[in-house]
Parts: sequence; C-alpha cells; structure tokens
Amino acid sequence: MNRAPIHLAETLTVGSIEGFLTAPEIARLETVMTEHMRATGGDRFGAGRTESIHEIPGRTAAEAMAFYEPAGRIEVRQLPSDAEALLQSAFERAREPLSRALPSVTLCRPWTYVEYGPGQHITAHLDGIAPDPLSWPRQIAGISVLITEAEQGGRFQVETTADPCLWTDKAAEPGDGYAPGMAFARDGADRSAAWFTAASRTAWTAEPAAGTALLYGSQLAHATTPVLAGRSRKFISWLAAA
Repeated sequence: MNRAPIHLAETLTVGSIEGFLTAPEIARLETVMTEHMRATGGDRFGAGRTESIHEIPGRTAAEAMAFYEPAGRIEVRQLPSDAEALLQSAFERAREPLSRALPSVTLCRPWTYVEYGPGQHITAHLDGIAPDPLSWPRQIAGISVLITEAEQGGRFQVETTADPCLWTDKAAEPGDGYAPGMAFARDGADRSAAWFTAASRTAWTAEPAAGTALLYGSQLAHATTPVLAGRSRKFISWLAAA
C-alpha cells in the first residue's frame, strides 16, 4: 500500500470543518441518542458508568476516570447503528477538506457520544499516535462535533507549549512511514503525570457552531472548560492512517 508519509504538523494541527453536519442531521442525532439512552437506562452511561475510553497504564478504570473527568460525564461508547452510519457518511463527505489538513488520514474510527452537565469537563491530555507509534493504524488527530452548546462554559480548548519535557529523543527512521523531522511525544501526558501538569501551557479556546467539526492533532494537548450552565453534547472520534 502506498501511504502518504505522516508529517509532525498533522499531529499538531488545529482545524475546523464548518457544516460537517447539517441541521436535519443534528436533529436526527439528538433524537436517536435521547431515545437510545431512555431505552437502555441513561444512568449506565453517566453516574453508573464503570468504563471509559481513557486508560492510564497501571491505573484502574475508576482512577483514570477521576483524572480525566473528575466530575463525571455521560459517555456512550457504542452508538446506535443509524447514528454511527450518519457520522461516518459525514466523514466521507468531508474527505476533501480533511485531506488538505490531514493528508495521511484514511479512516475514521467508531464514534463516541459525550455529554457534560454543570461542573463537568475533561482535563488536559494528549491522545498520542498509538501505544507503539511504529505500528498501524496510527492515530493522527481527534475530531469533535458539537450538537448542543452549553448555556455557559463547556468550551473546547487546545493547549500549546514549547516546553521540551513533552518530547522524547526517539527519531523516525527511513521506511517508518514518517516525514523527515518527525518527533514523538512522551507517553502518559495527562493529569496523572506530575511532569505534564507542571509544564506551562497556553490555552486556545474554540466557540464552534453546532455541526462544526473541530480537528486536533494527536500530539496536541486538549481539554474542555467546566460547564457552568446547561449541557454540552457532542460526538468525538479519531482519524487514523491505516
């Protein structure tokens, strides 16, 4: 397979695709998810949830959740089939603008639904390329699509830094599938790591319209601010090179 070499800039990108979802698609997704949670018992996705998409090696799921989402959140890891199909169709429709920002991306992983109420947020972290950045597929960027904006708070943000503590001395070799100059972030870049929490960072906050897809590289720190009023509802996934 001929793959586009992965450039460092892709894993640090910030971008947006306005109109990723249409108004009727947003309405359909809201209905599908509301009905799904009502039918399956919404508490199992919120206060009763015992699993998370986030993992920290050597930590339990409860510990990982406490670091990443200290006030909790609703998280639906497996969507109803019609919601998943709608979102994957939107990804296929957006291939052209995606390829300009992320030319190595070939697929979108299954989507997850998340919802934040008052006091809830996600803490700053990096997703990372993969447990082994030389294996395939490689996670290039995250994607977040807002469908309901909180009345106050709940803003998505990325956090940039020039602190060298973020990077390893690992270098890509010819044939690894990376462009020259590729750099790799350290594992464990989340709130559980003292070195990460101590690093100075600059936050950039976004205010996307409903239906806009936000893109953020897998080696870029990101978080959300706490919701102060209302609820923030969104779908998230990861874009990969296979």
